[in-house]
Amino acid sequence: MPRSCEHSKDSKGATDVSEFLSQHGSEILNATIEHMWLVGATMLLAIAIGVPLGILVARKPWLSNPILGTANVAETIPSLALLGFLLAVPWLGARADRLTITALTLYALLPIIRNTATGISGVDPAVREAARGMGMTGRQILFRVELPLSISTILAGVRVATVLTIGIATIAAAVGAGGLGEFIFRGLAMVNNSLILAGAVPAALLALIADLILGLLERRLRPAR
Repeated sequence: MPRSCEHSKDSKGATDVSEFLSQHGSEILNATIEHMWLVGATMLLAIAIGVPLGILVARKPWLSNPILGTANVAETIPSLALLGFLLAVPWLGARADRLTITALTLYALLPIIRNTATGISGVDPAVREAARGMGMTGRQILFRVELPLSISTILAGVRVATVLTIGIATIAAAVGAGGLGEFIFRGLAMVNNSLILAGAVPAALLALIADLILGLLERRLRPAR
């Protein structure tokens, strides 16, 4: 094919995508908000479950294999298969958003649990002994010493889980939960690159923005050496 024809074809494709984005901007914005809501709800639930489990693993190392092993198994299940399995659960299967958030939470748990356990276990034992010498209880040591010193490590796990969740959340459209995956699935069905890009590009941008913000926060909260 002559180079001029290739250039013309690329230009036409870029024009089609830009026209589609300008004509369906509000629809893409709504889908992006839906996507962010799914990811936000997932991360709140994953942190609420994952951080205590990570602390438990750090406190009781013999629980490491069952807890991390279970989270690791959940991570290896294909997303569509997991959604299909959870669809049969009565309360979860009744609503697409519940189903999706539960599945995404299972995927997000492993890096949060692992990094929390690593962060807590990595606190200098001498610092713990000094805290005990000052009369602190185990609870006070956890909240005033161990968690502040390990917060950057925990955030690194949250960062990985968030980026992972943003990508996997595009599968939510398969069960009618909305989000940017709607455009990707419609685009694949219609063999329409503009539709695929309308879902893929905002999802990629969300992942990059989340990674940047959480990365900056992680570095900012890292304890001084």
